[in-house]
Amino acid sequence: MPDASTATAPADTYADLHADAIALLDRWTPTSRSAGVAADRTRALLDAGPVAMSRAHRPGHVTASVLVFDAGGSRVLLCLHGKLRRWVQLGGHCEPGDRTLADAALREATEESGIPGLLIDPVPIDVDIHPVSCQGGSLHYDVRFAVLAPVGAVERVSDESAALGWFPPDHLPEPLAGGTARLVAPARAALRRSPLRPAP
Repeated sequence: MPDASTATAPADTYADLHADAIALLDRWTPTSRSAGVAADRTRALLDAGPVAMSRAHRPGHVTASVLVFDAGGSRVLLCLHGKLRRWVQLGGHCEPGDRTLADAALREATEESGIPGLLIDPVPIDVDIHPVSCQGGSLHYDVRFAVLAPVGAVERVSDESAALGWFPPDHLPEPLAGGTARLVAPARAALRRSPLRPAP
């Protein structure tokens, strides 16, 4: 059993992020029926408190990911995940320094792509729940966003990826992680309507 300091640490360090996640999902209009169901389940998970933002929460935890488009909107950037050996969108776990889910998603995208100056639409494009190996078996409640890369962006492979690649949205690589292809349409819609903001 964790000691009191370990048990209360997430509540102290993830409180702002937890509040943002609740507010974000409460005002979000789902982009699909499955996303709406996943968003409802994520709201229920958040009833556990700020610990639900931490990977230490074995029943499941909120993560953030992005679909990155190039500046012209004609290609998407995917990574060949080092452990999964599948092509996936960029993203991952929230960290104590993240103030919002959009911040977490943008930080992950910048770290994993090596591209400075990414722009994010702070309105989610999807929510997806899937099993992962964290803590010996858990669930990711993944909130997903659209990101636009600057003109002339050059990617750099991180330690977490076996490769990075730009692909036409209608010719995505195989093997592809489940749920990645369905991000294309809502991401395109988001990039058409959104005043994107720069990375911090």
